[in-house]
Amino acid sequence: MSYKADVFNVMIASPGDVKAERAQVREVIHEWNAVHSRSRRIVLLPTGWETHSAPEMGANPQTIINRQVLDKCDLLVGVFWTRVGTATTEYASGTVEEIEKHVESGRPAMLYFSSQPAALDTVDPDQYKQLREFKSSCQQRSLYEGYEDLTEFRNKFARQLQIVINENEAFKVSDEAVTTLSDLDSKVPILSDEAQLLLKEACADSHGSIMHIRYIGGTDIQTNGKNLIASRNPRELARWEGALNELLELGFLATRGSKGDSYQVTNQGYTFADTIPAK
Repeated sequence: MSYKADVFNVMIASPGDVKAERAQVREVIHEWNAVHSRSRRIVLLPTGWETHSAPEMGANPQTIINRQVLDKCDLLVGVFWTRVGTATTEYASGTVEEIEKHVESGRPAMLYFSSQPAALDTVDPDQYKQLREFKSSCQQRSLYEGYEDLTEFRNKFARQLQIVINENEAFKVSDEAVTTLSDLDSKVPILSDEAQLLLKEACADSHGSIMHIRYIGGTDIQTNGKNLIASRNPRELARWEGALNELLELGFLATRGSKGDSYQVTNQGYTFADTIPAK
């Protein structure tokens, strides 16, 4: 069934060495839309010069990209690794120009810098030097995020995108456009206390993982350095295994490994955990 929603353009600004991250940004945004767009009456549209610009004469390429894409952008996501990009007439690169002009307009931006190892013979020293200078310039005027691998980037971006959408006034829609609270309540999963605690602890785990270990002396459910089964009481064991099954059935966990005893929090799981109030 169709529904009305406000569309917000999310521009992905990055040099050519982070193509995998650009793909992850698009996937996370599409997942956010699948879970939230109907209830929030918001649709996020990922954009970029490679998908939303067209040939045009009369100005330099970056000026055309700015007019066709950047000026229509509501949120910018910037990602860097070893390169800063191709220089423009005014800035160190087109990506830097997009970020600086977007920030000057007063619109929100999310910046990420990768610390993944790179082969030395693939790194351009001048590019890396300019990137370090830009990163240094951001230290006193922004809060940016670092990441060590693609999985960490995806998990961080998924959580932090939810924070930006929830907290930034740019993404507030009129009361008339938002589904009533009663409608929302009927769609929000109801988790047991054990399932809520298990999900929260798993999200706090550095790898977002849960281990379900069975051995001769009993059963453990471990995450975030803790065993959540405090005793060998069969009733308690049933409650925690039931909590694990709740999260699996809702798609908040995904099975990892061939033995079926290892699980990892999904993007939906992280997103839902952010809605659980602290106790």
